[in-house]
Amino acid sequence: MEKNFEIKIETTSNPGIIKFEANYFLTEHTSYEFENIDQAKNSPLAQELFYLPFVKRVFIAQNFVAIDKYDIVAWPDVQEEVAEQIKNYLNSGKAVVTETETSKKVAITIYAESTPNPAVLKFVANKKLVTAGHEFKNIDDAKEAPLAQELFHFPFVKEVYIDENYISINKYDMSDWNDVTVEIREFLRNYLEQGKEVLSANAAVVKSEVEKHVDANFEQLDDVSKDIVNIIEEYIKPAVASDGGNILFDSYDPQSKVVKVILQGACSGCPSSTFTLKNGIENMLKEMLKDKIESVEAING
Repeated sequence: MEKNFEIKIETTSNPGIIKFEANYFLTEHTSYEFENIDQAKNSPLAQELFYLPFVKRVFIAQNFVAIDKYDIVAWPDVQEEVAEQIKNYLNSGKAVVTETETSKKVAITIYAESTPNPAVLKFVANKKLVTAGHEFKNIDDAKEAPLAQELFHFPFVKEVYIDENYISINKYDMSDWNDVTVEIREFLRNYLEQGKEVLSANAAVVKSEVEKHVDANFEQLDDVSKDIVNIIEEYIKPAVASDGGNILFDSYDPQSKVVKVILQGACSGCPSSTFTLKNGIENMLKEMLKDKIESVEAING
């Protein structure tokens, strides 16, 4: 499947540095920093960027290119053009970095973290795995996710959720986490150290199309629904992600004032999800949107 690169511009805490995030990974395990065009001899992309007179340093890591600029220009004046240049370069199929034979294998570490859902354990890696969350309810769902497919070969794996740098695994009751955690950790470490695919190229394309659809739908929402989505994204999602899950807005009924959401990962089917909905999410929305919210319901958990 041919990759169709898209670039998103992200600011950083350093006003001189902008990140240009891609929807696919650019490097597997290694980060690169180039101070000048000579240092960039093994990165055709970085060399091309140094032809821009305002480029001071170039960083390439996982799914982004970051550029530190000289003060002769302001980012708002040039960032769109730079993003387009990077996008066109990536879509040309040319190499980002030419790996040397002496490139060292990067050690992968995996640690297990409990979640509020006793059936779900969160396995956290020391590297970014995906650029967006993906949920797999069964092996058929995972046809574009080689890592998830292999996890479903373990008989106790019920569902898999992959996001950023972690994998949440929902197990059947037939097994105890004390008996299988080490086995899963070793499997994930070996799989990632071998540089195998987490997702196929097509999975990212499908996800990108879904996100475009979501963005289009957002513009059609009423003002209260837009406020709800923004609150979920800014305040609720980070907390839910720390527990190995995800939350998505489904709908808002202005007549009944009921908000419906979709829970994924560790949150789906969690015994404490009702408490979380009522005492966390519902209370926050009621507080921030006053009399516009009556209750919050999960349509799948």
